[in-house]
Amino acid sequence: MDYQDPIVKQSAAVLQSLWAINKITTRLSQQNASGLGLSLQQMAVLNTLFSSPGITLKEVTEKLDSAKSTISVSVDGLVRLGLVERLPSAGDRREVQLRLTAEGIELSKKSSQNAYSYRAMVSALSSMSKEDIDTLLRIHQELQARLEQFRIESD
Repeated sequence: MDYQDPIVKQSAAVLQSLWAINKITTRLSQQNASGLGLSLQQMAVLNTLFSSPGITLKEVTEKLDSAKSTISVSVDGLVRLGLVERLPSAGDRREVQLRLTAEGIELSKKSSQNAYSYRAMVSALSSMSKEDIDTLLRIHQELQARLEQFRIESD
């Protein structure tokens, strides 16, 4: 790859910009999670279960695009904290359904109320025009679709 090529330089600048934004939003999300006594992964599981009650461990791993072992460790911690319950699946006894306890529901609601990354994004976007935000979203969606296609073709 020719790193002097203007397109390659531009690609690097776009990647660096996306990484910087991801780093900032991840840090803000980690602050939110740690303020609730959770890891970032645990908070993601908790909020996924809040938005999709009764889903299975397998479905959570698919939604979060993480390894089953990683999600399982997070779920174990949430069960120990009394925030999640494991229930046998009615349709397939090999499957385990996950459900938030009352405490888990309350913590997930609190997580949404305190979501630093959302508050920061709302603040940052409030100084931008609706047209710029719409353009940003359209470009991000197009870029994501093209990158997904590249991943599929290269597998």
